[in-house]
Amino acid sequence: MKYSDKVVVITGASSGIGEDSAVEFAKRKSKVVLVSRTRQNLETVAKKITKYNSEILVYPCDVSQKNQVEQMSRTVLDKFGRADILVNNAGFGIYGPVHESKTEEIESQMATNYFGMVYCTKAFLPKMLEQKSGHIVNVASVAASFGIPGIAPYCASKFAMLGFSESLYHELKGTGVGVTVVSPIMVRTNFLKHQSFKSFPKYSSMSLSSSIVAKAVVKASYSPRLEIIVPSFVRGAVWLKQTFPYLINPILGAAFRKAMKTRKMD
Repeated sequence: MKYSDKVVVITGASSGIGEDSAVEFAKRKSKVVLVSRTRQNLETVAKKITKYNSEILVYPCDVSQKNQVEQMSRTVLDKFGRADILVNNAGFGIYGPVHESKTEEIESQMATNYFGMVYCTKAFLPKMLEQKSGHIVNVASVAASFGIPGIAPYCASKFAMLGFSESLYHELKGTGVGVTVVSPIMVRTNFLKHQSFKSFPKYSSMSLSSSIVAKAVVKASYSPRLEIIVPSFVRGAVWLKQTFPYLINPILGAAFRKAMKTRKMD
């Protein structure tokens, strides 16, 4: 696929997967729109990718706020006249059992991780349909397929993202517009820097670099598939869980509960 002059909008672009995705698209000479809450962090990323001579637009925006997303999309479309790829990457998690979590904490995760994706999709999809071209990449997680104790709200937001994307995938057939979900296992980003994860074990040897996931994001931007799981062999675990839940769920549940107990003792 030719990315030169494609307009790529990336949310959560100030670090991690979003930042590395911006690098990958800039290398390919795309016009990159960097979206996140903090201008200073976005400016740092923009400075990093200027060496690729790609046109860059920095736009501070809290995607959980519908009015901000609508204004951001108007600015992007007014400037570039189109939107070719939307990467819904903004998201965060808060660790803790449901009974100890504040309702506001649960709501905030759903507001950013799920509704932020919905707001951005709604903002750019009409133009893509008008163009009869475009692709939406929703960055989820393997947690979209496994309910993990301690991060129930995060899992719920990613389950919701995957379900929304699957429905949209079917709706968009024949329109020239596609949607693909990227679902990685644990990624070495700022995700665990939230204070709630202070007793959480550090990243395992199986965790991924954000650059690996960013390459999957680029691949997803032209893929006909609904979901790309990273690494691919984890798809086997998802298949087992979905096919034999009565066998797999008790095993996973016991393992997760043991891990939670160990964390509490640390």
